[in-house]
Amino acid sequence: METRTFGRTGLEVSVLGFGGAPIGVLETGQAEVDGVLGLLLDHGVNLVDTAAGYRGSEEAIGRSIGSRRDDFVLVSKCGQAFDDLPGEPWSEELISSTIERSLARLQTDYLDVMLLHTCDLEVLERGEAVGALVRAREAGKIRFAGYSGDNQAGAYAARLDDVAVIQTSINICDQVNIDCVLPVAAECGVAVMAKRPIANAAWKDLNDQPGFYARYAETYTERLALMAIGPEDIGFEESDWAELALRFTLSCDLGTAIIGTTNPDHVLANIEAASRGPLPEEAVAKLREAFVAAMALAGEEWTGQT
Repeated sequence: METRTFGRTGLEVSVLGFGGAPIGVLETGQAEVDGVLGLLLDHGVNLVDTAAGYRGSEEAIGRSIGSRRDDFVLVSKCGQAFDDLPGEPWSEELISSTIERSLARLQTDYLDVMLLHTCDLEVLERGEAVGALVRAREAGKIRFAGYSGDNQAGAYAARLDDVAVIQTSINICDQVNIDCVLPVAAECGVAVMAKRPIANAAWKDLNDQPGFYARYAETYTERLALMAIGPEDIGFEESDWAELALRFTLSCDLGTAIIGTTNPDHVLANIEAASRGPLPEEAVAKLREAFVAAMALAGEEWTGQT
């Protein structure tokens, strides 16, 4: 598995990472979680992403690979309120409590990265939320502080001295952050994690998408239809959609692309696709041009999807 330097953190991460949302939201059985995570780690995938808000995900990951803690970079997200935790959303009290709970759930003494989970620009500007992560870092509970979000808020966060990692939406149907966030991250030495790197399989019929995926895939499905481009237009076959999408994202200036799956066959297919490296420059250019043309046809600016 190819690895890339993770911004100024000094970490080396696999270009393919694991996103832990589906295992929680889809209430995946522990045996299935064990199989998927074990397969990923055994094939060199060394970044695991989850969040306090992904019901059951942190606990399942902790039970599954807590004993292999030295084998992977662990990322979680916080800031949103929970009924069983004290404090207002984005407050220091809530963030501190969430971090303590995440450590217990994940069966670890520290998180490599803790991200603010898609707060708006105003919250970032107030500074309390980022400050809470800084104090957790100083206490040794997290190694690096970061932000998960898009558009102007993502670019703003990337310029903050205490933000070392950005997670943002980058895929064939979500290209705004390539121009909005990535240049700032590169300038500031901030590590980038691409979320939704295969555009929630936007080439599928929405009726064939599980409810969890369909909610996020709808916008991308509409965009892809307007882009009017397919794998055959850039030298691939119709069956290559997933590979094409992943390799497009990996063509961007980022550290890792996180994919959530509960299917071992999809794990192996994603690993194989990632091993083929970025798309040829000509293919990337065609997909970029199709996005710009479709956005003009839509008559509105397509923002990064949070």
